[in-house]
Amino acid sequence: MSNQQKIIVGISIGDLNGIGSEIILRTFQDQRMLEFCTPVIFASVKLMSFFKKQYGLQVNLHGIDHLDKILPKKINVLNLWKEPLQIEFGKQDPALGSYSVQSLEAAVTALKEDKINALVTAPIHKSNIQSDTFNFPGHTDYLNHELEGDSLMLMISDSLRVGLLTDHVAVKDISASITREVIEKKINTIHKTLIQDFGIAKPKIAVLGINPHTGDNGVIGNEDDTIMRPTLDNLRNNGKTVFGPYAADSFFGTANYKNFDVIIASYHDQGLVPFKTLSFGSGVNYTAGLSKIRTSPDHGTAFDIAGKNKADFSSFRAAVFKAISIFETRREYLISAENPLKISKRKPFAKK
Repeated sequence: MSNQQKIIVGISIGDLNGIGSEIILRTFQDQRMLEFCTPVIFASVKLMSFFKKQYGLQVNLHGIDHLDKILPKKINVLNLWKEPLQIEFGKQDPALGSYSVQSLEAAVTALKEDKINALVTAPIHKSNIQSDTFNFPGHTDYLNHELEGDSLMLMISDSLRVGLLTDHVAVKDISASITREVIEKKINTIHKTLIQDFGIAKPKIAVLGINPHTGDNGVIGNEDDTIMRPTLDNLRNNGKTVFGPYAADSFFGTANYKNFDVIIASYHDQGLVPFKTLSFGSGVNYTAGLSKIRTSPDHGTAFDIAGKNKADFSSFRAAVFKAISIFETRREYLISAENPLKISKRKPFAKK
């Protein structure tokens, strides 16, 4: 792909009874978006035309049956099915969940085959997608299975990055899931990600403790003393600029997070509650550590407002821009690694 070509962004449709279709179409209703990328929606043009009419949007859709028919400056829709579907906004419907999976699987196949350059996923309903052939808690686990690397959920906004040691793990299983090996693997992943995908030469990484007050010297738990601290010491000895563990309850309230390039939380809600409090509506979920680029909005299917023309598409639009930005940054990094003299002569990409 030459630098003059627009990045091809594949889009999986998400839950058809949720807000995915609305935030996708509202994002690309703005024709200026087509100056930044060439979108390909994995669904059916008949279905997307139904959604367009439902939301009263003026959007021109270009239906295609093969990915070699993608046109720039068009909202391309790859026809994966032709049968009519019964859409009931806000309803949990496993039958429609199978179409969400079909869209996701086709988009990931295209990503693996380099038919698209990056993937942006609309929200799915996790229980709707479960079947004998698809048994993953969510996007991240499936992508980790399909793409090379070790995935890490990384939430990003303009002023904050939060990664997770464990993501969709039951609270009762968190402590047993955080081993020295897991900590080292995740922090090495995030260190590499910040360098190659965000252009940060020497990342400063903060890590939150496992227990309240990082265990209070063993009074509340000893995992921070026996597992977390020795592992962070070892990482520091190996050249990583890692700080912590920090007590999570005061870390964000004191704005300490502003001193670091990324914060690593021990578990899902420890990281995502403060992130969404500070960034909800503008945040992006990035699956770091993989061979390909995937982003998504920082919210779910929002069944309560689906089909009502109330969805805020800001986070999805941000996810599209972030996918483009990360793809460009990684491409430049790989070029520089292969030919340092060549990259020194190239102009840096402007931030979008």
